[in-house]
Amino acid sequence: MPAPRFLTLTDVAETLNVSLSQVKALVRSGDLKGVKLGGRGVWRVETSELEDYIQRMYTQTRKSIRHGADDLD
Repeated sequence: MPAPRFLTLTDVAETLNVSLSQVKALVRSGDLKGVKLGGRGVWRVETSELEDYIQRMYTQTRKSIRHGADDLD
């Protein structure tokens, strides 16, 4: 069975090992692209968008480390 195209915000939180409120903040800020679907307005994140976000964070982290911000808190 293929992987789902869209993830719930809870699924995203579990994947990133962060809280649901952190994922909501990422979507709200536009850092992580999400889409509101249906009449009840449920939020979903496309799997490819999550992967893009993760890659951007790797790139940002590498740049940060190069510039001396290497705190691992």
